[in-house]
Amino acid sequence: MFWCFADGTQEKAVHPNFADSNFLIVTFITSYRTSQDPLVHHGCHFGRAVHVFCNVQTLLLNDLQAMSDDGPEESLTAVKEQVVFQELLQLVPSLEDRLMSSSEEEVIDIADLIQKGANGARADDTKGMKSPIIDWITPKGQSLTPHIPHNVKSGHSFNHNRTGALLCPTGLDWSNMELANGEIQVAGDQWSIFMYANYSYDPEDPWNGLLRSGLLVLAYKHIFTSLSSVDQEPKATHSGNACIHRMRSMTNASLAYVVTQAHFALTSAQVFLHTDLVTDSEHFYTSILELLDDPRRKVKLTS
Repeated sequence: MFWCFADGTQEKAVHPNFADSNFLIVTFITSYRTSQDPLVHHGCHFGRAVHVFCNVQTLLLNDLQAMSDDGPEESLTAVKEQVVFQELLQLVPSLEDRLMSSSEEEVIDIADLIQKGANGARADDTKGMKSPIIDWITPKGQSLTPHIPHNVKSGHSFNHNRTGALLCPTGLDWSNMELANGEIQVAGDQWSIFMYANYSYDPEDPWNGLLRSGLLVLAYKHIFTSLSSVDQEPKATHSGNACIHRMRSMTNASLAYVVTQAHFALTSAQVFLHTDLVTDSEHFYTSILELLDDPRRKVKLTS
């Protein structure tokens, strides 16, 4: 018999004939439940599946204020914030009641815990994808020349032919030495070849194969299902993040998140910062999310 926990792990139950078995079981369950605040737990999923670059404190304070105001018509930015706020309320049980009965200081404490979860999950995923992405971009049965170490990122980005070709913006030629030499600054809304099926971009049909590359499939499985699902081997004892958080379907934000993590993993940047103008990760993420949320583009992307 096994005890199953909310994080998907399994622990073999101690047989009741053993001395102090009940104490051991209760101690294990209690230590697990108190090891992570539920708000941190939900914050992990919020960052991955709702909005990775959201400032949670600003979000909560602004929208709580908006709920109590009868002000003028809201801006587009405020409307988008409300959508994220409502998704957060749906994600965390009883959060709205808790917020409405809390002081501003308590709201800030709540926001900090959710933010801690979102930031921690992002850091874990960034670290976790650093090594396997090298295997994913290496052609089967071949090796990369020159070799790219699994634990060093300095040789990534436009410093290597393989990562450079995958990061090359659509419409540009990777053989252009100005790009390889860093003379061309790539903006966050210039999407890369790795986002397309078979790493092939058709300028006459720019939506064809977009967000359908094999690399993105592997990256999504790595983050949301389980490590073993990437290799199609049932060897993991831990459930994936989708199972842990009872995620039933892919969200637009989760896809944008995976693409952004894969993009960052291919670059030589060491730290995932939304203020980094070289990787321009926040702009990159936002441009993908806006595309996916645009109902005019949905038919083209899903056809």
